[in-house]
Amino acid sequence: MDSFPLLPVSFVPETVLLHLTKDDVIRVLGVTWNFVRSSVLAPFLNVCVIVCLTMSIMLFIERVYMGVVILCVKLFGRKPEKRYKFETIQVDVEKGHSNYPMVLVQIPMYNEREVYKLSIGAACGLSWPSDRVIIQVLDDSTDPIIKDLVELECQKWANKGVNIKYEIRDNRNGYKAGALKQGLKHSYVEECDLVAILDADFQPDPDFLEKTVPYFVHNPEIGLVQARWKFVNANECILTRVQEMSLNYHFRVEQEVGSSTYAFFGFNGTAGVWRLSALNEAGGWNDRTTVEDMDLAIRASLKGWKFVYVGDIKVKNELPSTFKAFRFQQHRWSCGPANLFKKMVMEIIKNERVNLWKKLYVIYSFFFVRKIVAHLSTFFFYCVIIPATVFVPEVVIPKWGLVYIPSIISILNAIETPRSFYLVFNWILFENVMSMHRTKGTFIGLLDAGRVNEWVVTEKLGDALLKSKDPSTHATRESFKKSRMTRFRERIYPLELWVGLYIFICASYDLAFGKYWYFLYLFGQAIAFFITGFGYIGTQIPN
Repeated sequence: MDSFPLLPVSFVPETVLLHLTKDDVIRVLGVTWNFVRSSVLAPFLNVCVIVCLTMSIMLFIERVYMGVVILCVKLFGRKPEKRYKFETIQVDVEKGHSNYPMVLVQIPMYNEREVYKLSIGAACGLSWPSDRVIIQVLDDSTDPIIKDLVELECQKWANKGVNIKYEIRDNRNGYKAGALKQGLKHSYVEECDLVAILDADFQPDPDFLEKTVPYFVHNPEIGLVQARWKFVNANECILTRVQEMSLNYHFRVEQEVGSSTYAFFGFNGTAGVWRLSALNEAGGWNDRTTVEDMDLAIRASLKGWKFVYVGDIKVKNELPSTFKAFRFQQHRWSCGPANLFKKMVMEIIKNERVNLWKKLYVIYSFFFVRKIVAHLSTFFFYCVIIPATVFVPEVVIPKWGLVYIPSIISILNAIETPRSFYLVFNWILFENVMSMHRTKGTFIGLLDAGRVNEWVVTEKLGDALLKSKDPSTHATRESFKKSRMTRFRERIYPLELWVGLYIFICASYDLAFGKYWYFLYLFGQAIAFFITGFGYIGTQIPN
């Protein structure tokens, strides 16, 4: 065998193979592995590392740029009321309330048993002249009991003198976009100037319209005013805590940067007020993707309308606290933008009403880096490539790409939620887990395949968690045990477990034979996948 020291097993004559001993076979396999590793795997992984490092640099530059912009905004006090004319609307002694714009408040609903009272009550409690506001409840519920409850709640407020309309339709075509579009077809909408949209779990403060509408009155170029979300259940569990970190960055940095530099950002689908003329000029609601809110924002922006984000206005809402609900939400939030990018990129390029810099911002920064690169880089680099390199020592990842850039990006994200800064490592591991689903959703959206138009309404628990903790709501101890076993089987997520097993094997190999100490990170990442795969994250609600 000494005559074949550097050849793979396929090049060894068959007559020789028949007389090989066990030790010879091990030597041949070792030689074969070394050949494949150095000739095939190492070049391939080196290319993958270069691609991933390039994407990491793109993300790094994007985060640093936004950090600098936010720092300038805070240092120079560039708040919306200083960039645009803002004066509180006053009652005119002669005209009465006629100087107040007519506002339509739309509340789309779908089987919202736990939160329908909260949202309807908050909307009906808005401090705006009663003759200048219409509350429109768009109920797509399929549960007849919930439907009756929502209608009764609307009737209760109507009896108190609130101008509230309860609207239903025969189908759920277009889901939320379809409901909002249908709601605007009613004759009484023609007298409205603005439309405020509030999802079923959103509860604005009474002065919500008083703080948003003046921007429209004094600035005819403004088409949208977006408020910030305030999470009422952020402390419920570790799942809601890490969500808060990500969303705080989105609102305090991404939205603020887009608003202060390009007067553009993606509409969040709720807690915002639209000028009806802007909405109509953009073509109205379109259900071609699962991000109808972002679709509308892009089209309105291409028509020249400006958007304002007002971070001082906070609207209470609920984060998904069950992992199942969160997974569905993240699929929609990753698949939809990728699909919209595919459908609109040429329309953006050919548009003649916006300047080149705004086009570049929307295509490169808003879509490509944040909605595509961020997901692909996170999953492939930290969950696939880095674990794989422990088997191929020829591949060396530079420390700046492995440690420095990810650390700076993580710190820039976490600094917007200082109270949870100590959870930054948990946030990193969990974001890596979720990047798998976001990457899958991104490919589905880009390829227009499979679940591209899947829409699952995010489950809201409201006070269901408190009810579940009340012993009087449990039938018997035995039935509760059966319920628990059923939930355990339902909450197994095989994909997370398989990826976790892959990373665990890589970590174990690195612990035994590696020299870069990757196992310190890999074991933690594997555990995060296992915890998620067995469903031990988020709130567990008894059946």
